[in-house]
Amino acid sequence: MTRSRLRLPVLLFGALAIAVLAASCGGGGGKSSGGTTTTSNVSGSVSVWGIWVGQEQRNFQAVIDAFNKQYPNVKVTYSPKGNNLPTILTTAVQGGKPPDVAAPAQPGLVDQFVKQGKLKPIGYVKGAVATNFGSSIVAAGTFEKQFYALTYKADNKSTVFYNVQAYKNAGVTPAKDWNTFIKDAKTIKASGLPAYAISGADGWTLTDLFENLYLRTAGPQKYDQLTKHEIPWTDPSVKTALTDMAQVLSDTGNIYGGTNGALQTDFPTAVGYVLATKPKAAQVIEGDFVPAQLTTVPIKPVTGYNEFTFPAVNGSSPSVVGAGNLVITFNDNPAIDAFVKFLATPAAALPWIKAGGFVSANKKVAASAYTDPILRKAAQDLTHATTFKFDMSDQQPIAFGGTTGQGEWKIFQDFLKNPSNVNGTASALESAAAKAYKSS
Repeated sequence: MTRSRLRLPVLLFGALAIAVLAASCGGGGGKSSGGTTTTSNVSGSVSVWGIWVGQEQRNFQAVIDAFNKQYPNVKVTYSPKGNNLPTILTTAVQGGKPPDVAAPAQPGLVDQFVKQGKLKPIGYVKGAVATNFGSSIVAAGTFEKQFYALTYKADNKSTVFYNVQAYKNAGVTPAKDWNTFIKDAKTIKASGLPAYAISGADGWTLTDLFENLYLRTAGPQKYDQLTKHEIPWTDPSVKTALTDMAQVLSDTGNIYGGTNGALQTDFPTAVGYVLATKPKAAQVIEGDFVPAQLTTVPIKPVTGYNEFTFPAVNGSSPSVVGAGNLVITFNDNPAIDAFVKFLATPAAALPWIKAGGFVSANKKVAASAYTDPILRKAAQDLTHATTFKFDMSDQQPIAFGGTTGQGEWKIFQDFLKNPSNVNGTASALESAAAKAYKSS
C-alpha cells in the first residue's frame, strides 16, 4: 500500500549533474551567461497532475524551476490533486481530457490505462533509466513489454524504526537476520518495554509486513507470480511467509496494547509510541516515511531514533519492497519528452532532497546530497538492493489489495486476531483474490 492512500502529513552534483543532463536530455543548446546549459530550441507547455500538496507541492515546483534552467521556453503547469488523484485522473481519462503528465502511485492504475490504450510509451528515456536507476526500476515501469512509467519519487518500505534508548536499555543492536530479530524482541520485552508498535487499524501496514517476508522467503519470481495471481494464495510459499509473520503477531504480550489495542491503533499513533522521549514500544516496522507521520518529533534522528534494514530471512539477498510516484504520459511532444528525460536525471532529485522528505531510486544521486542520515541510508538501501519490487497490494485489483474492510486489509486484520490460523488465512486470501481478479 502506498502513502498516496494514507493520511499524508503533508518515498548531482555540479559538473556531473550538468554532464548527465546534457547526455540524458539531448543537446541542441548553448551556454547561458551564467554557464548553465540551455536548450532554447525546445518550447511548448506541459500540464502535470500529482498528489503533492502544501510543502510537497512547493518542493516539486523547485524541481520544475530546475528544469526551466535547462528548458526556459517550456512552461510546466502543476496541478495538485491530493489523494484523490486516481479517481480524478480516471474520470479525466474517461472524458478524454487527461493531463500531459501524471504521477500516480498505483501500478495497477497504470496497467489499466495501458490496456485501455490511453498512455504513450516513454521508451525514449528507457536507456537513461536503465543507466541511472537500474533494471528493477525499468521492470517496474514496463507494461505489455513497453516502458511506460518512471519511478520518480520512491519510498523504501523495507525498514524498521526503533527507539535508540530502548535498544540500549535492552542491550540489543539492529538485527541483520529474522531469527535474531525475533529473539531480540523477547529480550526487549524482558527489559520492561513491549518490542512492537503495530498499527492494525490500518490494514495496509500488515500487507507491507507480509510482502517483505514473502519477497525474502519466496524470492522475486514467485513475488511477481503471486502479484499477478499466477499462483494461488494457498501456495506453500504463502504459508511459509504467514508462519514467519505469525512470530510477531502471536507475541501478543510484546505488542503495545495487545491484539485488541493494535487493531485500534492507526499508523501515526503507532509511530508516536516509538519516536518518543518515553516510548511505549521499542520499534515500528515500516518505511522511510515513518518520521513524517508526526508533526514534530521530540527526539533526534540517529541519537534518539534510528532505522535499520528489514532483516534477511535464511540468508536472503538485499531486497527492497518499495512504492513511489510513477511518471506517465498521455501525450507526446518535444516539451513533454524533455521534461520526462529531465526527471530521469540526478539533477531532478536535488531540489527536493535539499528541501527534505525525498528519496530517489536514482543510483547516480550522491549519498552526500542527503543531509538527513535516515533518508540517506534508506536511499542507499534502495539503490544498492539486489532486488526492488513494487508494493504488491498496489499492483493488485483495488477491491483485493487496497480497500478498507475487505480483501487483504480485512483478512490480515483477521490474521492479527488469530495468527495461528495460517491455512484459513491463506484460503481466505485466495478466495478474495480469485473474486477480485475475475471482476477486474
